[in-house]
Amino acid sequence: MKRLAILASGSGSNAEKIMAHFQHSAKAEIALVASNKPDAFVLERAKKFNVPTFTFSRKEMDAGQLLEKLREEKIDWVILAGFLLKIPVALTRAFPDRMVNIHPALLPKYGGKGMYGAHVHEAVKAAGDKETGITIHLVNEHYDEGKIIFQASTPLTEEDTPESIAAKVHELEHRHFPQVIEGLV
Repeated sequence: MKRLAILASGSGSNAEKIMAHFQHSAKAEIALVASNKPDAFVLERAKKFNVPTFTFSRKEMDAGQLLEKLREEKIDWVILAGFLLKIPVALTRAFPDRMVNIHPALLPKYGGKGMYGAHVHEAVKAAGDKETGITIHLVNEHYDEGKIIFQASTPLTEEDTPESIAAKVHELEHRHFPQVIEGLV
């Protein structure tokens, strides 16, 4: 059975969908939820599924403590689900082609440093795009530049707001991310 770790910085709605999906799986288990924010709601969501949690600072991550914890827990795959820090090179190299991220836009559009959450949806609205979506990709040393594994799109109208765009994107994330992870592991 593959052991998966989820890294998240916030509420954790995607993490919860992933934990629910793998709760009774014979293929993989969520062995750890880790966050750089000790007050992130994702840690509460993990408790509902009896998944161990781990918190760390950016300094501790950069010093290798997160990597050490992942190795200690014998993690096979790392899933980024709303994780907002850039992953250190040592960590990406420790999980080559075994670290996956979800981005709330159709990369390569609206990717890179600072492009997350509401910032992405506001940029999509400002550009007047007729569609947006999600991109699930492997993680490398650069923001949002790893190999694209999966994309799904949703149409937009002129009436859409950044908030309604976010709701459409969340629906795609929740529907597709767990299944794509299952296909990878």
